[in-house]
Amino acid sequence: MEEKRTAKIDFDTWSEIARTNPQAFEAMRVARIQSVIDSAPEASRERLRCLQWRIDQERRLARTPMAACLKISGMMWRAVLGPNGLKDRVSELETLINGRAHGVAVAPPPSGRVVSFSPRPLSDPSSL
Repeated sequence: MEEKRTAKIDFDTWSEIARTNPQAFEAMRVARIQSVIDSAPEASRERLRCLQWRIDQERRLARTPMAACLKISGMMWRAVLGPNGLKDRVSELETLINGRAHGVAVAPPPSGRVVSFSPRPLSDPSSL
């Protein structure tokens, strides 16, 4: 199994830069985020860019850093516990797996037969 390694961040260094040079800190933050997005699979990058844009907007609109933190935390919890969130997806998967494991038949998705309608010449309009 492949082990994923996360980038180590030296908190003390980043904290000092944030305190002494906010512009440099912001440039480093943006570069690190972009690096993570760029390292994601191609199919996920656009969604990650949109999510980061949304997070940045919440930070920009918040009156305080704590307000931004609470707003972003709420976004994460909704993604986990909200409608169609991670919890719902895991429950669906668990139901599917448990149904198969216990011999319960899982209903196949609805299907139908495609019927082709060929055009019929209209010879007598009253026959409609």
